Amino acid sequence: MNYLLSLLLVGTTFFSITLGAKEKYFVVERESRSVAVIEDGLAKRHMEGMHNMNHGIIKFDGDDAYLISRDGYVVKFDPKTEKKEAEYKTSKSAIGFVIGKNYVAVANYDDKSVDILTRDLKPIDKIVTGSKNVGIKIYKDYLVFAQMDNDKVTVLKDENAGKGLPKFKTYKEFNVGKMPFDAMIKGNTYIVGFFLTKGFGVVDLDTMQYHLIKVTGEGNKPVLKVPHFGFWSLSRDKTFIPAVGNNAVMVYDENFKFIKNIQTKGLPVFTSLSPDKQYLAVTYSGKDFPTIQIIDTKTLKIIKTFTFPGKVLHVRWSNKYPNLYVSVNDANQVSVIDTKYWELERDIYQVKHPSGIFLYDSEHP
Repeated sequence: MNYLLSLLLVGTTFFSITLGAKEKYFVVERESRSVAVIEDGLAKRHMEGMHNMNHGIIKFDGDDAYLISRDGYVVKFDPKTEKKEAEYKTSKSAIGFVIGKNYVAVANYDDKSVDILTRDLKPIDKIVTGSKNVGIKIYKDYLVFAQMDNDKVTVLKDENAGKGLPKFKTYKEFNVGKMPFDAMIKGNTYIVGFFLTKGFGVVDLDTMQYHLIKVTGEGNKPVLKVPHFGFWSLSRDKTFIPAVGNNAVMVYDENFKFIKNIQTKGLPVFTSLSPDKQYLAVTYSGKDFPTIQIIDTKTLKIIKTFTFPGKVLHVRWSNKYPNLYVSVNDANQVSVIDTKYWELERDIYQVKHPSGIFLYDSEHP
């Protein structure tokens, strides 16, 4: 009787937690031109007609949600009602976008331009660069991006300083390493990686100074290729970088001084820090595609390994609950790991070839 009562209490507690949850997950359905909506631990609905979702990305700003498709569409939708509000095709192939206070900017591969749109996706300007454009970021009144074909970082400045519609003009350009391919921004620092230059470039956006940082690994050997910045993780005092071509996650301090390699099960692709920065989830490629491993960021040791019935393409930590969501592409499911006890909690079905998992918090600040 006591055992049955305990089960009922556990079930009631879990049920009340999920019903009280304010998190909603939007999961890209890679092959289906659609997005699955997960609520209360179930795939509840599907948003159809979202164009080529092969590398679809979703971002939120307050109660506005924006999606970019591989074939150059930007879609605005309401994350509460899941209704599409506007869409605009910027090019044949778009790679990234940012949301400003009074605009949306899209970096295009093909037609080699940057589009500036209103928040309702009306065109304001198309800035032709003659290059595939990547790594687009915002800092104060600046819009910063890299020109892959021209080996440049471009800084545009809004001459209207955020009042009314933006009016961007070229403020500064830097000749950088060969074939920049991605970037991230940390404080006032724009960091850009290269396909063909050993190291990465750093632009101080306050002083507008550029310099190259050479990344070294174990034994002070140069790292031959800096991976995609979307796969890096930055904690308070450490940077975690998947090693390209090696079974390791490289660990650096905040000044990019090498600390150690964490030996991993396979070739790491993607790292993701928990909200409290205590744990790092690592995904793999090749024969270890179905595996993720969890690293303790204090001890720098692997504490848990999970294997799933298909390729793992993405993970997403809950901000509110001890859960890690895992997209298992081949199995058409999203698996949920209990991060308190490090056990598989449940599988969510009716999700078609999931890839990116994007979290909307209706209790956002």
